[in-house]
Amino acid sequence: MMVNINRVLNLFLILLFLPMLLSIFLLLIPLVLIQLNFPIFFSQSRPGLKGKIFKIYKFRTMINKRNNEGVLLPDELRLTKFGKFLRSTSLDELPSLWNVLKGDM
Repeated sequence: MMVNINRVLNLFLILLFLPMLLSIFLLLIPLVLIQLNFPIFFSQSRPGLKGKIFKIYKFRTMINKRNNEGVLLPDELRLTKFGKFLRSTSLDELPSLWNVLKGDM
């Protein structure tokens, strides 16, 4: 019963704030594109509700810099100032609301 209440509350809140969220998305998408280029979103497989694996989506915060051997550099060298801002404000997490809508989280 509690899961159903949480699900309904999550859906209600997301839909209530949808106009504001869409405007933030429309602002962030071109900024991520300008600052970090394609792809705009980062996805990663994670365990979700009842251990089911799902893909979580976030705005990308790092560049894909590699060393001479083609290996990705450490995260701290690839994280941009803009990416740090997105993470510090949790704006990089906004696309994961799609996972909430789908019921993954």
